[in-house]
Amino acid sequence: MITSQNQFRLIPSISLPWLILFCAGTVPAQQLFTKPAWWPQLSLGVSESYDDNLLGVSGLGLKPESSWITKISPAIGFDFAPLLGKEAPLQRLSLNYTPDFAMYHEAPSENYDAHKFGAGIKGSAGQFSFSVDNSFLYNDGSKIAPTYALNQSGAASEFDKYRDVFGSAMERERRNQVQERETAVLQYDWDRAFLRATDALLDYNLDTVWHNSKTAPYVGYQNYVDRSDVNGGVDLGYKVVTNLALTFGYRYGSQFQQRFPTSITTDSHYSSSTYQRGLLGVEGHPLHWLELKMDGGPDFRDYNSHAPVADLHPIKYYAEATVKATITTNHSLTFNYKQWTWVFGSGLVPEFDSSYALNYHWNATSRLGFDLGAKIQEADFTGGNDLTGPTAPSLRADRLYTIAPGVSYALASQWSARLDYTYDAANNALYTLPSADHAAYRNYIRNMGSLSMVFKF
Repeated sequence: MITSQNQFRLIPSISLPWLILFCAGTVPAQQLFTKPAWWPQLSLGVSESYDDNLLGVSGLGLKPESSWITKISPAIGFDFAPLLGKEAPLQRLSLNYTPDFAMYHEAPSENYDAHKFGAGIKGSAGQFSFSVDNSFLYNDGSKIAPTYALNQSGAASEFDKYRDVFGSAMERERRNQVQERETAVLQYDWDRAFLRATDALLDYNLDTVWHNSKTAPYVGYQNYVDRSDVNGGVDLGYKVVTNLALTFGYRYGSQFQQRFPTSITTDSHYSSSTYQRGLLGVEGHPLHWLELKMDGGPDFRDYNSHAPVADLHPIKYYAEATVKATITTNHSLTFNYKQWTWVFGSGLVPEFDSSYALNYHWNATSRLGFDLGAKIQEADFTGGNDLTGPTAPSLRADRLYTIAPGVSYALASQWSARLDYTYDAANNALYTLPSADHAAYRNYIRNMGSLSMVFKF
């Protein structure tokens, strides 16, 4: 969370970007000197945004809160691979730090400092190729989670009435936490085939305090748990044509969900599991303008005996895909898709996540670009067996529709500006709920507009 000291520290930096940008418009950096290979990539971004529904509520009970948001985003990145020479096996040896300092002027409890670190290695030696990528986030935000309740005197069945899964996930990302993502690949190639070993890590460590959300003064308080997913396995690929391969893969993995103490809840919400996946995929460039990578298959899940699920050994579905079409030099279309079983950040039943995203980009001129994004997300909790009680977490399936147009303009070789708008519409997707208001209180609309400027040194 940004303290008063941090605010005073950031005040000079708000005016500094404008001075730098003014100078940049008259003297391009490359005219001053030629950057050596070891020179870091430096940039500074400033954005001003307006969000009209910070907590993602319907307005039937809790009223939406809005705020102007100022974000300062300096960045520094290094690639040490050029220092090793062209004969070295490394094509990339990168390290970067890209923090965001966000100030919510009408809602200071939402302020945060996001410290983001990234590291990557990519190289090859003979028939071997390898890559490792790691991103680490420490979010210095509030340790107090929001409370979704009209008041502290209502019936227990009312306290969670105005919460949506995607709304609470949106504000959860601003809280104090640590996140880490890592992937590693080692591949050996033959003429028509390849063998690839891979691993992946996704870890969330939430550092917000816990309170019993069924008793005053914390009725409706949001408790968040730690969770993680780690897996590893192998892929065998066969090139059916020069630039297109079929793949056959296997993954063994584990998902962890932290368990609440009985002082917080007596419910047995503990959805940790192990899984095995069989994958069939296709990847490559079947056409010069088309790039794709997709795989999917059965997910054989084993839950612990305390998991609140109807079946401790279900067979689920896993799939992931990325397809990019470069229609012309100036037009591109990208599709991303994923469906998988995950664990919920509020420590309830497991969820089946679905995500479909389509993004169109058009370079209208060498300076002007347009983007149009559309996304559908769904969180389905109906695989659980917790169907009674005040929260009934299995009686939930929420869907989020997003439209996001944007326009960018390069004012100079190092100076660019961007205007973005995001429209979110969240809807109840479980049409068998017993009454109409169950659906209505989970629906919300959110609008967010943003103007940002970036200067690259």
